[in-house]
Amino acid sequence: MTMFHFFNCAILTFGPHAIYYSATPLSEYDTLGTSVKAALVYLGTALVKVSENDGFDPYQELLKAVIGFIDVAGLYFALTQLTHRNISQNHKFQAVGLGWAFADSVLHRLAPLWVGARGLEFTWDFILQGLEANANLVLSISLAALGSLMWLRKNKPKTLIPIIYACAGIVATMPSITSYLRRGLGWHFPKVVGFELFTSLSMAFISWQLFSACQRPSS
Repeated sequence: MTMFHFFNCAILTFGPHAIYYSATPLSEYDTLGTSVKAALVYLGTALVKVSENDGFDPYQELLKAVIGFIDVAGLYFALTQLTHRNISQNHKFQAVGLGWAFADSVLHRLAPLWVGARGLEFTWDFILQGLEANANLVLSISLAALGSLMWLRKNKPKTLIPIIYACAGIVATMPSITSYLRRGLGWHFPKVVGFELFTSLSMAFISWQLFSACQRPSS
């Protein structure tokens, strides 16, 4: 029963990444190398992140929010400086966002899942962590899409530029926002995960609308 629970939680946590890759044109264009490179860049940015404490420290959270923009710098490097195969802008940001999210799940969720989900008692925490990983997948692809618009799309409408940057700022600071909800306001984990799922879907819709608007030919 314990191993069954572990495999269920592992599939929930890492399965959507594989499904997204195989169910989209990413697999047809063989973008796995791009995703692997993006994952390595993420691991590099993770080395300079601030470690989390159980309590809420406003100064540490502010520092964490500032350092959180290292993710933005890492995505910039992954989108603009890494060598990619001849893939379109649409496929590039998806491959980068997918690799980014997968590396985050491996780094932050694999070890706790292996240790905890095989315990003697059933707990919902690891199922919630799996749902949280899904929200992070959506947010990572959304941030990569917004980064693609900021750095690779040259002829975007000027009226949309502030909205693109504002949305990218919101997504980039989501770890600090959720940390404040948990440690500052005392939200329980299920409520935080619900907020993350709602926010990820909202940002995905907004990012999709912005990306579509920037692809329309200017009049």
